[in-house]
Amino acid sequence: QVQLVESGGGLVQAGGSLRLSCVTSGSIFSFNGMGWYRQAPGKQRELVAIITKGGNTNYADSVKGRFTISRDNAKNTVYLQMTSLKSEDTAVYYCNAYTFAMTYWGGGTKVTVSS
Repeated sequence: QVQLVESGGGLVQAGGSLRLSCVTSGSIFSFNGMGWYRQAPGKQRELVAIITKGGNTNYADSVKGRFTISRDNAKNTVYLQMTSLKSEDTAVYYCNAYTFAMTYWGGGTKVTVSS
């Protein structure tokens, strides 16, 4: 069974930084890619960042220049480094992994940015 477990969420002041982690139950290379999504209260879940098996990355326009997705292959972990945080970044952040046939989700970690 594939498991994704997020951590690192919490309360942070606007302008601050936070790093989220997603640990997988197996090698991250088992997947075609991984990503981070977020869901703010009353809104739909949206894509934040992705990293493919080959290491290519892409970001939502709202976080470009502020967020960085990366991975530590030896630790089977994907990170989301968030800087210059804004109140608009407040959401539950979810780790995602996908193959050609399946998509998996973590349980989420809450990020609250105070102003």
